[in-house]
Order: sequence, then C-alpha cells, then structure tokens
Amino acid sequence: MVPTIMNRSQVPLDSRDLETCQRVFDEIRTDHQVTKDSDEAELIASLIISLYRQGVRDPKHLQSMVEVARGLFEPIER
Repeated sequence: MVPTIMNRSQVPLDSRDLETCQRVFDEIRTDHQVTKDSDEAELIASLIISLYRQGVRDPKHLQSMVEVARGLFEPIER
C-alpha cells in the first residue's frame, strides 16, 4: 500500500485552528461593523479559512491580509 501524502490544506482544522480563525473573524467584523449573517461576513470567513489553510497562521498577519482583500470586493446588500 502506498501512503498518501497530505499537505496542510487537506488536513481538517482542529479546535485551536478554529479558535484562531474565529477570533480574527470577530475582530474584523467588529472593527468594520459587518453583520454576522451578511454576505460580506461569509466572504470574510471564507477568505480567513482559505488563507489559514495556505499557511497564514499569525492572527495579526491573517487579519491584515483579509482587511486588504476586503477592498477588493464590494459589500453585498441583501
């Protein structure tokens, strides 16, 4: 049997990973008055998870990258 080599982006997030992502998400939402159930919040959450899976682990670095990326998409009105 050939062992499968998995990179970090394929490994499920553990509780510590999720705590970090949640803290960054909450901080960004608070700082920019984004409601939790908005489409923009979904985009932010998706971006946080994507960057985290790509290896951005430092919360401040993760937050700054997401805040820069926020300027690339328009807030979506429901």
